[in-house]
Amino acid sequence: MVNAAPINTEAVTAALRDFQDPETGRSVVEMEQVVEIDASDERIALTLELTTHSALIRDDVYAECEQVLRTAFPDATIEVRRAVHQRPALPVGQIGLTAKSVIAVGSGKGGVGKSTVAASLAYGLNRAGCQVGLLDADVFGPSIPHLTGTSSSRADLGGEDGKLRPVMSDGMPIMSIGYMVPPDQAVIWRGPMLHSAVTQFLRDTDWGDLDYLIIDMPPGTGDVPLTLSQSLPLTGAVVVCTPQDVALLDAVKAIGMFRKVNIPIAGMVENMSGFVCPDCNKRYDIFGSGGARKKAEEVDTPFLGEIPINIRIRTNGDEGDTDANHDDEMTASHFREIGYQLVKNLAETTRRSPPGPSLPVLG
Repeated sequence: MVNAAPINTEAVTAALRDFQDPETGRSVVEMEQVVEIDASDERIALTLELTTHSALIRDDVYAECEQVLRTAFPDATIEVRRAVHQRPALPVGQIGLTAKSVIAVGSGKGGVGKSTVAASLAYGLNRAGCQVGLLDADVFGPSIPHLTGTSSSRADLGGEDGKLRPVMSDGMPIMSIGYMVPPDQAVIWRGPMLHSAVTQFLRDTDWGDLDYLIIDMPPGTGDVPLTLSQSLPLTGAVVVCTPQDVALLDAVKAIGMFRKVNIPIAGMVENMSGFVCPDCNKRYDIFGSGGARKKAEEVDTPFLGEIPINIRIRTNGDEGDTDANHDDEMTASHFREIGYQLVKNLAETTRRSPPGPSLPVLG
């Protein structure tokens, strides 16, 4: 049998020229992510570098790369080595935030577990190896400090460079108004002060170089989405809801609000989707089940996954250990699927419409 193409460095490079980097949508060859090619005597070995932005889908990408090479060189032994490609984030918008993807997690109403989903999503990306920041934009009801076990921490407002020093949790920077006011003190602000606070968190926090900034939004359709849409281009919004009709009505309003301010919908999550009794293993659909998946199809929105009612999720949040949602397989599998589907969908969108080269914002 004769190979479909001769085995040499030039042929291998040509075979991968149309293979797209999941972060940028551009050719991995053009982006200099294919290195150390050794092609001779029926063997191909190379290193494909991916950025940490793609960490949750790296297995898929490497499998796709191997398949491309096997199709082009069916008789060759293929070895695709893994390595990290260093590509810093460029400033987003005019505020200087360096983040490759900014994801808002919102809901049409309170009490659906939006903050738990936001924190769990951030921790999942962080565990996968992504550089992640978590912003609590729910100024009137900040719950991220409690969910992350950082309620007693305080943000450092006195940085020499004028930046706010965020609170760190497992290497992940977090910012919240809860680090600036006592837990029992209510924040009573009008719209302009709210706009100023959210803008300051985005612009003046020392976030570092991020793959993802996850923003826990306030419930409903208020000022914050408009502030965000005016401050920077958001990658997308994740809408969290529960299965019952009344919650889905509010979720649809949230989707309409995000679209009205030109924030793409990255997907829907159904929380409190059924309860499996630990004693008899029987499932009870207390709030119904499948409503969000059906509604997502109706409004042409990706469905990212469902999260069942589980005592461990509640106790982890109450104990300030939301990161532990990724330790118990009964809960971890659901959060892992949501993160995977989100990153996969973002990569597919980028590959369909690769953005042009970005220029840094000049001061």
